[in-house]
Amino acid sequence: MSEPATQSRFSWSHRLYVRIYLAMLISLTVAGLLFAAAWRMNADSRQIGPSLESFAAIASDVLPPPEASNEEQQQALTRWQSRMRADLTLYSAKREKIASAGRELPPLDDTQVTSGWMGGGPPVFAVKLPDDRWLVGQHPGRRKPPFSFFTTLILIGLAIGIGSYPIVRRLTRRLERLQTSVEALGAGQLSTRIAVEGKDEVGRLATSFNRSAARIEALVDAQKALLANASHELRSPLARIRMAIELMGSEAQPEIRSELKRNIGELDQLIDEILLASRLDATADTAQAFEKIDLTALVAEECARLDAQLDAQAIELAGDARLLRRMVRNLLENAKRYGNGTPIDVSLSIRGNSVLLQVCDGGPGVPATEREKIFEPFYRVAGASEREGGVGLGLSLVRQIARRHGGEVTCVARSEPGSCFNVSLPA
Repeated sequence: MSEPATQSRFSWSHRLYVRIYLAMLISLTVAGLLFAAAWRMNADSRQIGPSLESFAAIASDVLPPPEASNEEQQQALTRWQSRMRADLTLYSAKREKIASAGRELPPLDDTQVTSGWMGGGPPVFAVKLPDDRWLVGQHPGRRKPPFSFFTTLILIGLAIGIGSYPIVRRLTRRLERLQTSVEALGAGQLSTRIAVEGKDEVGRLATSFNRSAARIEALVDAQKALLANASHELRSPLARIRMAIELMGSEAQPEIRSELKRNIGELDQLIDEILLASRLDATADTAQAFEKIDLTALVAEECARLDAQLDAQAIELAGDARLLRRMVRNLLENAKRYGNGTPIDVSLSIRGNSVLLQVCDGGPGVPATEREKIFEPFYRVAGASEREGGVGLGLSLVRQIARRHGGEVTCVARSEPGSCFNVSLPA
């Protein structure tokens, strides 16, 4: 029973809210102590009035009357100064200096009309005696505070703010790193991990994130491997079925042979596109060395295969010729499949720092609400017939290939019936 209790105490000491709570209490305690010290340092400025009134009454009894000679007043002031151990200067009612004992003090200011601190604060004070004489004094041990009360409060606030910043910044920096890792994982970087710092809630959250990211990466890799292996294994039975159809010769009815061949062709195309999509996913984070290719010649060859009309500039760019050919072919076959026999218009040009490939058809077009969805795997526009061919991976592959080359593909409407697919690639 003692082990769970020990674990509970250990985990409690690493609670993040406890650390924040303690930091707040410590900050408030330090602020209170500093505030009390500042209040004490400036207490004399608030209590000097009543003290000087008592001091004035005592001074009027100790000092000779105003009509006494300056020598008598000097002797009395000197005796009193030796007992008080303070610096003193006596002024007449007309503010003329009569006697002085100790260090030289600042002259009595004409603006001083009541007893109090000279200059607005310690350490020199002026006392107005009942006979209108003035006594200016300063205790040798007293020094004027370096800052005013409000300036001291501001400095206390700055000190607490600066002192607490490293604690708060350390916490927020760990949260920022965690946020960056979560965003990277959401962007598809499944290998993202975060360093585990501390044993509090943030540290445990980082541990959970790493564990979840590893699990997700393993599941996705297993799914990719399963899809690639299954697609690869389907090629063998397809080859045997194709060979069996060929061996049937003229024994099978022509329409049955044609239907079988069409179905086998679709299956073969599906397997080929699944394998390519899996390969692109598996190497998405791998740097690829591109070679210089003649994009105009490549597009012209594919247009000639489907009798598409081409308007192109001479363009060369760095890329994977096999993938770019597949991208162009998929766009052309999509235009032929859904263009209802209308001419296919293809243009290739330079637009600023980009190469723009545009493939247009005169078919029914793509609804605005579905122009982004058609690039999702296995998505078909509502009402599309399966007998038109295609398995819903062609445009998805087009986007994957375009992004692999640092570009993008979009579907836009035409001013006339039909739709256009625009591929933008870095020049």
